[in-house]
Amino acid sequence: MSRRPETPFHDLQHFIAYPRVNGLALSPDGRRLATIVSTLDAKETRYANAIWELDPTGEAPARRVTRSAKGESGAAYDSEGNLWFISARPDPDADGDDPVAALWMIPAAGGEARLVVSRPGGIQSVHTGRDGGVFVVAPLLPVAEASDDPEKTDADARKQRKEKKVAAILHTDAAVRYWDADLGPDAPHVFAVEDAPAGQPTDEVPEDEADAEATTDPTLPGTVDAAPPRRLRLLTKGLGATLRGSGLHVAPDGSFLLVGRTVPVGLGDRRTALVKVDVAAGTASDLVAPVTGTDYAPGPISPDGRRALVIFGRTGTATLAPTSELGLLDTDSGIITPTGDDFDQMARPLAWFPNGAGVLLQADQDGRGPLFRLDVANGAVTQLTHDDAAWSDAAVAPDGTVYGVRSSYEYPGEVARVDGDTVTRLPNPVERPELPGTLVEVETEAGDGVRIRGWLALPHGTSAEQAAPLLLWIHGGPVSSWNAWSWRWSPWAMVAQGYAVLLPDPALSTGYGQDFIQRGWGTWGDAPYTDLMAITDAVEERDDIDSRRTVAMGGSFGGYMANWIAGHTDRFAAIVTHASLWALDQFGPTTDAPYYWAREMGGLVEGHSPHEHVGEITTPMLVIHGDKDYRVPIGEGLRLWWELLSKSGLPADENGQSPHRFLYFPDENHWILQPQHALVWYEVVLGFLGEHVHGRTPSLPATLGLRDATTP
Repeated sequence: MSRRPETPFHDLQHFIAYPRVNGLALSPDGRRLATIVSTLDAKETRYANAIWELDPTGEAPARRVTRSAKGESGAAYDSEGNLWFISARPDPDADGDDPVAALWMIPAAGGEARLVVSRPGGIQSVHTGRDGGVFVVAPLLPVAEASDDPEKTDADARKQRKEKKVAAILHTDAAVRYWDADLGPDAPHVFAVEDAPAGQPTDEVPEDEADAEATTDPTLPGTVDAAPPRRLRLLTKGLGATLRGSGLHVAPDGSFLLVGRTVPVGLGDRRTALVKVDVAAGTASDLVAPVTGTDYAPGPISPDGRRALVIFGRTGTATLAPTSELGLLDTDSGIITPTGDDFDQMARPLAWFPNGAGVLLQADQDGRGPLFRLDVANGAVTQLTHDDAAWSDAAVAPDGTVYGVRSSYEYPGEVARVDGDTVTRLPNPVERPELPGTLVEVETEAGDGVRIRGWLALPHGTSAEQAAPLLLWIHGGPVSSWNAWSWRWSPWAMVAQGYAVLLPDPALSTGYGQDFIQRGWGTWGDAPYTDLMAITDAVEERDDIDSRRTVAMGGSFGGYMANWIAGHTDRFAAIVTHASLWALDQFGPTTDAPYYWAREMGGLVEGHSPHEHVGEITTPMLVIHGDKDYRVPIGEGLRLWWELLSKSGLPADENGQSPHRFLYFPDENHWILQPQHALVWYEVVLGFLGEHVHGRTPSLPATLGLRDATTP
């Protein structure tokens, strides 16, 4: 039998350099389609984004439309076909500036990108209406909200803080950090992007100079395609920090916006509301007021602007999982009418169909993430795609054609077109990588009779005669599912080294209905744990799996489960725990969302905290944590590391060295994002597993600066 050629996954340098596709923007006329491609920069130390346009008809190849060292993000087309985006690229007309994330635009007629608005606080996102209106979300200091000139006041206040080297932030709310960033003192606000009023000072060019350069510099005033100067007009005065993480949807005609806001209440808790922003008046008011025990999230607005499909549901408690339901919101009265009652999945509304009769949805389902259509008249939900893929971004063209980004564990993100029952992959900027193995679906029955399923990635050549060691991967969330490609946790990098990788969906996973989530709610150490053991048992019975060499790993909630497993069984040869929850009484109050976890932790702190079982751990563990992780703070990793060394049931060797290891990233967050750090992550994980599965001496990255693999 001829030897198969090696794939990108056999060479980790090649793997981290592989281009990645994500995001989607469709022009209102349906004729232009854009996505973002991330590629490794020349120094191989960061990923840079570029916007590429694809031909919706599938006839022409994809073409790159932006190029800069800083990269671009947030592509959006306006009603005239102009392409808006955000970039920290330098202003070509300025000398020695200090670039920030600014608003740029490429005219519909073509040509170079133009800087539209730059401000000291930067721009966070850009949004457009189908028939008109361009809006941005940008941070504003509280002192500027009440000012007659918010932008100038904001710039002056930022300059003062910078010059005085003041970084202090005074908080009045429980939200002080998010993911890997400190919150405040500024807060996101929504601005309209408008032509500057007549008479506003501009960089005037003498008439004779303008005439002389009219044919060479189209950005100068007086030229044929000169664009008027733009300004930002504040629309959300007084809302401040309540808009953080709220979501924003633009009415097709640009006359109003629908946003969510979070309202702090007593005892550190919060409630949510839906806000309608009148663009012409520049005012915002609650369309749906906050209600105790109910959460709301905004959704897309109908073509006629009279309705929006929103998400609402029960807030989770210590014993009841939160619910996620669909509702039709009357954008005048604020009345929500439930719809899609028979659809038992957590749906995400994406876009209305042009005739206003249906809404495009996406939801996890049985290890996939299909697209669906909600019939507005009767609430019926129909599945549109039936491939083994998870769809993310998607949009609907005027003729009803759907375009979206999909991926699966067999291929990374790619743009495709949906015509009825037919799905067509468009000519993409990136081809699918060759895989080092095959993907199969597996399932078993839990002790309570519930079906448990997952994906199993097998190396090429695996057989009864050449059985593969098994690597159990446990997903995070916990309310999520293994259904889409991941570059951060790619099973194929492990498959290329001979491991069979099991990706199961235990209790708490999405895509199996509300009851499946409820099975594990508030009792993480029960059904989620026994489900994982049951499907591991079933897969180990396969004749192409070497059941004597099984290892486990997980991140975030998956790290919690890895820690729990370590204290409850010695069946695994090694365990890797990444960004993991260890001591729940410590985690709950220190995470970036203590108000959320306080609702569920009541049933978990007692009896479900892994740290209580540290003395039972006899399996070698690799602990991985980033110092900038605010979701699962570094204290969890530090405490886990110390208690493994001082209290676990696995003794040190004759030299006083523990078999446990701690891989620490001082400048990474919940995820390991920097390319060379990702390389270190994979190499250390594979080295640790190889040591305990195959008895190999770990081959560690030279960038760690160690003398040899045994140096602690």
